[in-house]
Amino acid sequence: MLIFGLMFFCLLQDQFDNLEKHTQWGIEFLERYTKFVKERSEIELSYAKQIRNLSKKYQLKKNSKEEEEFKYSTCRAFLMTLNELNDYAGQHEVIAENLSTQITAELSRYTQELKAERKSHFHDGRRAQQYIENSWKQLESSKRRFERDCKEADRAQHYFDKMDADINVTKADVEKAKQQAQMRHQVAEDSKNEYLTYLQKFNKDQHEHYYTLIPHIFQRIQEMEERRVGRVRESMRVYTEVEHKVLPIVSKCLDGMTKAAESIEPKMDSKQVVESYKSGFEPPGDVEFEDYSVSMKRAVSESSFLNARGESRRRSRSKLWPLLKRNKVRDQTDHLLMSQINSQLSVCLQGTGQEDYSHLPPEQRRKKLQAKLNDINKDIQKEMDQRDALTKMKDVYIKNPHLGDPDSIDPRLEEITQSLEKLQLEAHKFEVRPPQIQSSDTFKICFTYCMSSAHSPDGSYTEDPSTETTMQFKSRSTEFDDEFDDEEPLPTIGTCKALYPFEGQNEGTISMAESEMLYVIEEDKGDGWTRVRRNEDEEGYVPTSYIKLFLDMNAKGAKTYI
Repeated sequence: MLIFGLMFFCLLQDQFDNLEKHTQWGIEFLERYTKFVKERSEIELSYAKQIRNLSKKYQLKKNSKEEEEFKYSTCRAFLMTLNELNDYAGQHEVIAENLSTQITAELSRYTQELKAERKSHFHDGRRAQQYIENSWKQLESSKRRFERDCKEADRAQHYFDKMDADINVTKADVEKAKQQAQMRHQVAEDSKNEYLTYLQKFNKDQHEHYYTLIPHIFQRIQEMEERRVGRVRESMRVYTEVEHKVLPIVSKCLDGMTKAAESIEPKMDSKQVVESYKSGFEPPGDVEFEDYSVSMKRAVSESSFLNARGESRRRSRSKLWPLLKRNKVRDQTDHLLMSQINSQLSVCLQGTGQEDYSHLPPEQRRKKLQAKLNDINKDIQKEMDQRDALTKMKDVYIKNPHLGDPDSIDPRLEEITQSLEKLQLEAHKFEVRPPQIQSSDTFKICFTYCMSSAHSPDGSYTEDPSTETTMQFKSRSTEFDDEFDDEEPLPTIGTCKALYPFEGQNEGTISMAESEMLYVIEEDKGDGWTRVRRNEDEEGYVPTSYIKLFLDMNAKGAKTYI
């Protein structure tokens, strides 16, 4: 029985050791999984940061030269893709945050609790094991003592029997041996009772140990282990659920990128390029044939030469001067003439500078002027809103003097009124300014420059720019006036109806009343102005936005006037 008990205790101790090793491995596995999730969240956070930096790097900068490029659908689609990519990075940040809060932090806290619980369970197991071992030792000690006392009682009984049978022994010795034997028997009986008591106690402790304490401790260890495994399972489920939750938004981001790609329109982009760089100039007419084989009597005087050249110009209105060859002497002449032209242009365009974009082609100028006008109108509306707000505040102060002084608002109202007057004047300037090409002085100078760049009558370049050019400049200016005075009026190409009244105060414009019908003799070239005629002697430019056109191809060539 002793050997069986010792073997059983050894087996039980081995189970505790095995359970201790397994639970320790479970905690280490939990810590390893926690570290894995932590590193994954760090990767997600780093990835999101890199994606955000990439999106920010290619975003449109404020006041950037690339801002003009975003009028194309490809650039707008790329900007949409960058915005979606930024949102996509945000979802990876959500993944990192949820992994950190819902798994890493929770598992770290649970691991500490698990370690404390495991320590408590094995402490209770060791204490129960120690208690049953002590009970066993007490039983074994009482058993050995009972065995020893029984042997001593047997020896005392044998000695008494021997003394009682010996006739040579005195009665006193026999009585002494008898008392000794009885005493030993009593000690043996007491040891027996003590042994029986410890035996009953040990059996009770053993039963409680193996059927109550140890199973309960093992049950708690098992529950602890199952909770650990269940926590790992829940963490792995949350690990996938965290990513599942952002998939719809990630899918929307990807759909947004697809939509951005599908929004690219090659034809619209090419049309935008045309609109951006369209000048509004009409292409030059055909170059007419000049027959030099016919014998021509050259005129000696300069005036006859100019008359002949004037007739030739009336036959052909093509712009020949950009195509003509030049030599060094002609370049010097051109430089002299251009100085005179620039001087005249500075006088004609004084006060406008570059703010009216007269240096741009007509179509580009119209767009710039319209954009400028829109900005001015926005500023006007803003100032008007402020004025209305201040007026209402002043009315409130008048009705409720305790809220404030009404006169304190007057300086601000005066300032806004002055600002509105300036803005309205500037808007009126951009709305009613006629095309600068209608300045007669400017046009004459440009025409004279064109003529001065043409060939001389004999087909060669003029070699003396100092005298001949000056004479040609003066005579051709006179010829220019004569030529345009003799011109026949342009044919009408349709009619128009005035939507708003217009006062043509600037040179080259014509006044019109609301609902007045006029003949159209030249369409808008992209600069926002249309050339019209009221009668044979009265014609000029009106804003295209002020009229409604009724073009009629059959009306070309008609010479009927209102």
